Amino acid sequence: MIPTFGEVFGEPIPAYFAMLMAAFAACTWFGVRWARAEGLDGEVIIDLSLISLITGVAGARLAHVFFDGYFMDYVHLCTDPSLVGWRITQEQCRSEWVQGAWDAAAGVCRPTESDCFAWAKFWQGGLTWYGGMVFGVGYAMHFLRKEGFPRLRALDLGGRVLPLGLFFGRMGCWFGGCCFGLPTNAWYGVSFPAWSPASEQQWRAHLLDHPGLASLPVLPAQLMEGFGSLLIAFFILVVVEPRKRFTGQTFCVSMSLYAVLRFGLEYLRADDRGGTLGLTTSQWIGVLIVGACAAMWPWLRQRGARTREAALQALNGGHRDAEGGSSNAPPADEATADGA
Repeated sequence: MIPTFGEVFGEPIPAYFAMLMAAFAACTWFGVRWARAEGLDGEVIIDLSLISLITGVAGARLAHVFFDGYFMDYVHLCTDPSLVGWRITQEQCRSEWVQGAWDAAAGVCRPTESDCFAWAKFWQGGLTWYGGMVFGVGYAMHFLRKEGFPRLRALDLGGRVLPLGLFFGRMGCWFGGCCFGLPTNAWYGVSFPAWSPASEQQWRAHLLDHPGLASLPVLPAQLMEGFGSLLIAFFILVVVEPRKRFTGQTFCVSMSLYAVLRFGLEYLRADDRGGTLGLTTSQWIGVLIVGACAAMWPWLRQRGARTREAALQALNGGHRDAEGGSSNAPPADEATADGA
């Protein structure tokens, strides 16, 4: 666990956000490179990356506020801070960072002043990846349509780069200590240091006597998801892309594989997450993603077949016109262009 990567002008650099920037840089670089290789406008991808970073962080934060179980805490922080109770130690409550008031009767820490903008302070932690993905992709579709960029081809580019971004993101979770797994006695279990999110959660669960102790060994869920995402990226690039039959296939396969991976890993995580009806929020979103991809698959496949047929007809028509001395058929790349 390395929560910060040094300092800049006396301010610490949070490891998670450093890795988030690394994910942004890697996804942008690969996205531009692959777009230009396919004859697409790389400048649009750069603009899209910047917009997706902003909308993605906003969506990830809003999903945390509404779906991770802290919504009423944020409401009460604005309206009546005395209703908020943080399950932290008395030492933490009185620290310079928290500056709270210890409620000895309830054994919780109370905020001393209201904060109506606490919900927006994403730099203090609290981001949900699926929320960022939904918001980012949603606004990206609007932006690409306005730019006249083929949206389905852009989604396929996203299907290649998003697993890479997820790898960097989960490495940020690993360095920051969040998104940890269940306690385990397995040889690959890892113990996080004192005052880590794992130690604090185990103290609240009465598994540790004090959060100032190193955590019990837990499953490295962050590494499992990070390297699982790398395997998805490898599978997409080596298996799916060379055999792709229609536009949109890469995105559907990539997102469905991640949804399945995340669905299973949710059972191995021990950090606080919202949920309902026996499934976490992320599992429900994963079910919706797989269902949406399954519903879109026949339409995308039929659309791809029609596009290939139109391209062949245009190509054959061009040969016949060339033999007759003229050609009015559109070039093959125009016939196959995906304007969706």
